[in-house]
Amino acid sequence: MPNISSVSEFLLMAFAETQELQLLHFALFLGIYLAALLGNGLILTSIACDHRLHTPMYFFLLNLALLDLGCISTTVPKAMANSLWDTRAISYHGCAAQVFLFIFLSGAEVFLLTAMAYDRYVAICKPLHYGSLLGSRACATMAAAAWGSGFLNAVLHTAATFSLPLCQGNAVEQFFCEIPQILKLSCSDSYLREIGFIVFSFCLGLGCFVFIVVSYVQIFRAVLRMPSEQGRHKAFSTCLPHLAVVSLYLSTIMFAGLKPPSISSLYLDFVVAFLYSVLPPAVNPLIYSMRNQELKHSLKKLFQLSSRIN
Repeated sequence: MPNISSVSEFLLMAFAETQELQLLHFALFLGIYLAALLGNGLILTSIACDHRLHTPMYFFLLNLALLDLGCISTTVPKAMANSLWDTRAISYHGCAAQVFLFIFLSGAEVFLLTAMAYDRYVAICKPLHYGSLLGSRACATMAAAAWGSGFLNAVLHTAATFSLPLCQGNAVEQFFCEIPQILKLSCSDSYLREIGFIVFSFCLGLGCFVFIVVSYVQIFRAVLRMPSEQGRHKAFSTCLPHLAVVSLYLSTIMFAGLKPPSISSLYLDFVVAFLYSVLPPAVNPLIYSMRNQELKHSLKKLFQLSSRIN
């Protein structure tokens, strides 16, 4: 049986067997990727250039945009290149780098979404203590903790996954190097350590999810007690986008981890992976800009300034 030392490359899933359909998939992924680059780039530029947006909420949103750009840039460009050049190959080191970066960035995003829920909780439920609880140092510490936790999580998973002997070939049934698909290639009973790391990470993610749910229960209670309808509308306009992003991202990740093997199929696995790896970075900027008047005003000013320059 060949082991890991004999594997020099992996073969990713082919989107279609004909060149025409491959080019169609390339065009679809290119459109989504450009939309993600444009949307997140506009959010980054608006927050960086508008001093009125230099607040904890927008500081976390800036970090989220950076993570989204990193996540989608880790998986989609390689999938586009394979479709364009009609190939499936990815090098062993390229696959390892893809696993590391995706776990790093997606893990950091889960922790960052938890910090953003805490930010909304303090802003609405403890507004008098907002400045003391979420000063610049506290925000920087929480952001650094999110990035650092994602990094450590990625190191553990990447080291555990790529130390496994592979006995089932090198064909990965996904459009990027995904850990569950790589584990299918490992020898029997040799992947139990990585399964343990996955369970541990899932428990951490579940803890973040419970914290977010409890925070929003308290937030909605506080909002419904507000006497002013304008105040309730403003509070909901800052909370609902974050809640929508959390629901989209965590629900797809949890479904991917909890779905029973009996309903697993190549098509379903592809759709689920697409939903948690490609869709959120593309739609998050749209979700945040739809109901956020400050961000919309900043984007409008940015477009006006750009038109004057041109």
